[in-house]
Amino acid sequence: MRVLIVEDEVRLALNIASYLRKPGGYAVDVSNDGEDGLHLAISNPYDLIVLDLMLPKLDGWSILKELRLKGARTPVLVLTARDTTEDVVRGLNEGGDDYLTKPFELAELLARCKALIRRCHGLPESVIRIGILEIDTASHVVRVEGRSVELHAMEYRLLEYLAMRRGQVVSKEDIMDHLYDFESEKFSNVVEVHMSSLRRKLDPGGDHNFIRTIRGAGYVLGEMAS
Repeated sequence: MRVLIVEDEVRLALNIASYLRKPGGYAVDVSNDGEDGLHLAISNPYDLIVLDLMLPKLDGWSILKELRLKGARTPVLVLTARDTTEDVVRGLNEGGDDYLTKPFELAELLARCKALIRRCHGLPESVIRIGILEIDTASHVVRVEGRSVELHAMEYRLLEYLAMRRGQVVSKEDIMDHLYDFESEKFSNVVEVHMSSLRRKLDPGGDHNFIRTIRGAGYVLGEMAS
C-alpha cells in the first residue's frame, strides 16, 4: 500500500513516514506544503492520505474539498492541533474519513491507517481469509492451512495488495504504482521476481494456485469476480 503524508512539520512528517514504512510496511511519499501535496494527491494512486490541516500555501480543508470535487475516493486521515468540535466537524464534512489530534502516538496513527484502508475495501476485520489462506493485516502473519509462511517485506506487501482486491485482476502497472514510492529503486522485472517467490512460499507443492496470471492483463488472487 502507498501512503501520502502532507505535513509541514518536517520532523513529524519524517517520523510518521519512518513508522509507516516500518513496522507499517507501506510505501510512503512526503510533502511539506499544501500546493505540492495536492499535486501529488491528484497525480498518484494513493491508498491513503495523511493530511495536516494547517499547511503553508494551501490549507488541508482546501485540499480535501478539491480532492472530493475531482471525484477522488482515497481515504483521508486528518491531523490537527485544533481539537474543537467545529474544526473536527469541518474536516469530516469536507471529505475527511477520520481525524487524529496532535500530539498522538504513532502506534494509534498506524492502527487508524490500517483500519481506513481495510474499510475502503469492505474489510471490517484485520484478518483476510481466502479459502485456506489467512492474512493478518495487523501482525503481518500469513498462514496456509494453519501453517505459518515466512515472507519478506515486499512479498507480504504484494500479497496484502492482492488480497485487498481479491477476485480482481491487478495489472503489473497497478502493483508498481501502489507498492513503490518515489524513493524506491525499481527494476523492469521486479514484480515478476517477487510474484514467483511469493507463489513458491505460499504453495510449495503447486497444489492450490492461489495467484493466477491472466495473460496480457495481470494477476488475480482467489476466484475472479463475475
